[in-house]
Amino acid sequence: MSPVKRVYVIAEAGVNHNGSLERAFELVDAAAAAGADAVKFQTFDSAALVSANAEKAGYQKRATGAAESQLDMIRRLELSEADHVALMERCHQRGVDFLSAPFDLTSIALLDRLGLKTLKLPSGAITDLPYLRAVGALGHPLIVSTGMSTLAEVAEALDTLQSAGTPRSLITLLHCTTEYPTPPADVNLAAMTTLGSEFGLPVGYSDHTQGITIPIAAVALGARVIEKHLTLDRTLPGPDHAASLEPGEFAQMVTGIRTVSAALGSPVKAPTASELENAKVARKSIVAARDIAAGEVLSAQNLTTKRPGTGISPMRWDAVIGTTAMRDFARDEVISL
Repeated sequence: MSPVKRVYVIAEAGVNHNGSLERAFELVDAAAAAGADAVKFQTFDSAALVSANAEKAGYQKRATGAAESQLDMIRRLELSEADHVALMERCHQRGVDFLSAPFDLTSIALLDRLGLKTLKLPSGAITDLPYLRAVGALGHPLIVSTGMSTLAEVAEALDTLQSAGTPRSLITLLHCTTEYPTPPADVNLAAMTTLGSEFGLPVGYSDHTQGITIPIAAVALGARVIEKHLTLDRTLPGPDHAASLEPGEFAQMVTGIRTVSAALGSPVKAPTASELENAKVARKSIVAARDIAAGEVLSAQNLTTKRPGTGISPMRWDAVIGTTAMRDFARDEVISL
């Protein structure tokens, strides 16, 4: 049986660095130690992304207060080009992929200039036509979050990306619920499989629930990519910490994902190598119910089925009944023809 492909686990550092490059380095180190395949940050030009009068989302107000504007909040969390270069090098040193989600046209150009070959598209960009055209024109592999969207909106975004120059074969879709933290009742994980069947693309799950249960369940349903927020301390101030895992929890999630992925195996229903030996013990054979003399007709009166399963299968019972014993058989002896 061929093994299931390795699930790609993304540690979403996002803006959990709180504007500190040193904390961002620590997030890279923690992600690598926890077994993540990639660390993902967020790339944005605050002035290009948010207007001066844009309000914070409800979860952002709950986490950081309502006094400052959304623009003021994200301005504190913005990474410079030099920060990106330093983080790419840190990821290289730690043996994990560097990923980032560009949130605006300026940031798309920045990541392309830095040579990033795979881009993560945030859920909020799925209805931004100029943005989709700019990303699509690069022709890079894309991981597309679909939070807040309908199936029709996903289809339109895919058409736009393809028309701009990105083949669908380079796109992975992530089911996502854009609420922090997401109540389990709002996860609607079955929609992930709908995305896969509707568009014929690899699917995954970007998780904002608390804990590790839901992303592991997504792997059991066929997720090829799992993205989960990582923080050094869930009590830190900031918009995303409450929906994040601390390093020890993230490592537990990765272990769970690897275990479930290995357990999925193959669609083929067949005994494993370990089972074949046990079948000899657990299954039965046709055996003599009493001593049988050579020439005696084999019947339901002188035959029965017992362990071990090293002889004739009981499924051949009807073929054996009525034949003649070719030699003497002692009670409990496995019958041979």
